[in-house]
Amino acid sequence: MDRAVEPSEVVAPLKSGNRVFLHGACATSTPLIEALAARGDLENVSLYHIHLNGSLPTAEPAMAGRFRHVSLFTGHNLRKASAEGRADFTPIFLSDIPWLFLSGKVVLDAAVVQLSPPDRHGFCTLGPSVDCARAAVDTAPLVLAEINEQMPRTHGNSFVHIDRVARFTLTNRPLLEFPPDLPGEAEKAIARQIAGLIENGSTLQMGIGAIAESVLTELSAHSDLGIHTELLPEGVVKLVEEGVVTNRKKSIGAGRIVTSFASGTRRLFDFLDDNPQVEFHGCDKTNDTHIIRQHDRMVAVNGALEIDLTGQVCADSIGSQIYSGIGGQMDFIRGAALAREGKPIIALPATAKKGQMSRIVSVLKPGAGVVTTRGHVHWVVTEFGAVNLHGLSLRERGEALIGLAHPDFRAELTRELKQLRHF
Repeated sequence: MDRAVEPSEVVAPLKSGNRVFLHGACATSTPLIEALAARGDLENVSLYHIHLNGSLPTAEPAMAGRFRHVSLFTGHNLRKASAEGRADFTPIFLSDIPWLFLSGKVVLDAAVVQLSPPDRHGFCTLGPSVDCARAAVDTAPLVLAEINEQMPRTHGNSFVHIDRVARFTLTNRPLLEFPPDLPGEAEKAIARQIAGLIENGSTLQMGIGAIAESVLTELSAHSDLGIHTELLPEGVVKLVEEGVVTNRKKSIGAGRIVTSFASGTRRLFDFLDDNPQVEFHGCDKTNDTHIIRQHDRMVAVNGALEIDLTGQVCADSIGSQIYSGIGGQMDFIRGAALAREGKPIIALPATAKKGQMSRIVSVLKPGAGVVTTRGHVHWVVTEFGAVNLHGLSLRERGEALIGLAHPDFRAELTRELKQLRHF
């Protein structure tokens, strides 16, 4: 490790006009991003990534013209820059992101990543975020790294040999944590509804947020559950410890948790460290519909910001303002729908803004992105119930969804449905 240098020297080879990949989620390399921001000589550098954790000095207004983030899934720390036109958003399925780099559609000049220390064979790992970092590291001619003593060593397709790294710095710091959201009463009620739909022996995919974590807390009485997911939430750890998640009944990958990235706290990182029970793969594999559909009783649980009375699901924007991204929702909704006894589930609280606004609406807001189409949607769950829209007419769908709305909005929605459907 005598090649280690300071962060400023690691990013020194980058040039104006470069296209640079940034490792994301809990693997975000804050020291290297800060060093990059301190380079006063750079202009027109494009930064590609999924959501990043922590502060982003490269996204500050003063950095306009020097750095431009190209977000493939927008986190909270880039929403303002995106809304103000200082950052770009690319709508794309999570399963397709590695293809951007592997196909040469986006030609990267460098990948900036955080790695675990090398083993005796010289292999580091990408830690808890393999996702699209795998493809970036495999295609970028220049790999620049922070090697962090506290980075968990992960199994699967996560390995990067130290010889592949052009320059690196050494650190010993805690990873950026992403604690689970605290659920409210609505999220707890939704979780109970979903838990009732999950059968023993099912394989699960959970999206991000309070609903997903709440569902996991409701599954202690279940047995022989499996995990195949793009995001591994922290709540899975308790279910493994309780013997609920065994992965024994998985149709493929039996005995193993398969994931693409993990988001949580030190408890999750400690669970992942050198744990052969957990396999990390690129999101082109975890989110491949052909692979997902092979899991019998595949249950996919994903969130939404808004859903209209025809079943169109908006999950990436509030009107035209980008809030997050497409992510893996469609990959898993479709994959679960094709699986034997599969259950694709969209879950959302019935209201927003402390009950002042219905999330079930007659029409989506102007500019809203349709992430899951009405042709793909099946189960929809709120705190007021669960319905399966698959095979229902537009009129039947509207009536079913009104039953999931908050009672304060049902009369208005009924009037709007009659106007829309002319009955």
